[in-house]
Amino acid sequence: MSFAGKHVVITGGGSGLGAELARQFAAQEARVTILGRRAEALQDVAAETGALPLSCDVTVRDSLDQAIKAATAEQGGVDIALANAGAAPSKPFERMTPEDFTGALGVNLLGVFNLWQACLPMMKQAGWGRLIAIASTAGLKGYPYVSGYCAAKHGVLGLTRALAIELAKTGVTANALCPGFIETPLLQNSLETIVKTTGMSPEQAAKSLRRGNPQDRFIQPGEVAEAALWLASVGASSVNGAALPISGGEI
Repeated sequence: MSFAGKHVVITGGGSGLGAELARQFAAQEARVTILGRRAEALQDVAAETGALPLSCDVTVRDSLDQAIKAATAEQGGVDIALANAGAAPSKPFERMTPEDFTGALGVNLLGVFNLWQACLPMMKQAGWGRLIAIASTAGLKGYPYVSGYCAAKHGVLGLTRALAIELAKTGVTANALCPGFIETPLLQNSLETIVKTTGMSPEQAAKSLRRGNPQDRFIQPGEVAEAALWLASVGASSVNGAALPISGGEI
């Protein structure tokens, strides 16, 4: 599999899964652009992968548009738009504020919309493109204390399925990956919250989250990145509107 000549833009590219996506696409000769809010983290990944690092906030359309403009000026039109940026704050529903809820929708759903809409015209003009979202098993089922996150990820799947039909004859596909708990800094934050709010030990907290996976383990970033490589490949041209679980059989 080679992506020589293809330009992939990855949001949330400064750490965790985003950094692994950058590594794997760069290893397959893609031109990689990574977007995120933390310039220093982006620079570290860029030094490792050769990616173009650009700071932006995916929830602010002007910020995202300026980053895409800079990316295309240096790397050419976007072929693969990989919406990975996300956050999963935890709070009981009754204690959530409207700001909590709209914040969850912003980074996890609006961020996908902004990236895809900014990149789509280039793909349609080229007659080929890949819109890929990192969703979650939280887009396929519910989890307690992350209702805003679940709502946003369900929204990502609805957006994906609608665009798959709308764009079916354009050469552009839209798909989502739905991993379970991935062993990343985001997971570590969740574990720390569980320890703080429940009094569990770190080991007990980890066990409580692994329990949902029939394989009794956390998903590794490389597993998700390789699935993204496949969705972006020519071999997946007929895969459109999919919500692919990467969850060890959880769902």
